[in-house]
Amino acid sequence: MSSEKSYVHVLDSFQHIVPLSNEDRIRFIDEPRWIGYEKANKSLTIMQKLLSKSKQHRMPNLMIIGDSNNGKTTLINRFYEKFGEEGVNDFKESVVPIVLIQAPPVPSEKELYISLLEKLALPYRHTDSTAKLRYQVVHAFKCCNVQVLIIDEIHSLLTGTPRQQRQIMNVIKYLCNELKLPIIVAGTNDAIRILHTDPQHISRFDVIELENWNNNEEFRRLVGSFELLMPLRKPSKLFHPDKTRLIHSISEGKIGNVRRLVSECAIEAIETGAEEITEEALKKRICKNKKAYRVIG
Repeated sequence: MSSEKSYVHVLDSFQHIVPLSNEDRIRFIDEPRWIGYEKANKSLTIMQKLLSKSKQHRMPNLMIIGDSNNGKTTLINRFYEKFGEEGVNDFKESVVPIVLIQAPPVPSEKELYISLLEKLALPYRHTDSTAKLRYQVVHAFKCCNVQVLIIDEIHSLLTGTPRQQRQIMNVIKYLCNELKLPIIVAGTNDAIRILHTDPQHISRFDVIELENWNNNEEFRRLVGSFELLMPLRKPSKLFHPDKTRLIHSISEGKIGNVRRLVSECAIEAIETGAEEITEEALKKRICKNKKAYRVIG
């Protein structure tokens, strides 16, 4: 077997994984890893600035939108992992820097408060009035010195009536005003419609759009970054124009699809002994319905 130093197609810090067993390498591939591309890094910087924003009468908010499986949840989870560690401040008070929840499946003020209380692991009665739960949430956020609230899957609100949508957005505005903290929401492109329920919401929210990737130099760098994470014993040269074109076509330019495609092909390369991702392996995953590109058997 070649020495680890010959695995220049793998990131230096992961080259020790390459000589391991097939099982260990496949397990390594399945583990989630962060790819810090330019738009994601800029978005993290914007969110970090919100985290350190001084309390003021009108706090800025942020909406992150993009197609499904194009990195929104990965981005906010990365932010949470980097800056969400709980602790105690100089006054020996509890500090929960970030509260991250998924929007309730129905646009209900009460269900939103319950999601927040459950995230903070606080007891509540489902039979309590909405007003009581609201008070409990506000009190808990103040006691925990919460600095940022993040609500993922905000497009779930679109399942409700326009009146219900306005009600939830008014709750978000209330929490922002009462607690003087920024609120970050993330959802599909349709989520932007929620802001149009009230002109005030449009003025309060900046918007980051995670667009689908074009097949350009930046996309080739992204694909190359994924290859660096795959502990294969031969270089796959995914940056080659023919392979990049295939990957872009199959993935529809969505980073989540790229990761899944490259990971599946890498695992297959390990299992078959090919030890590289070939054009043939990529072509096997082309089908008429690109949204369901995975072919089993």
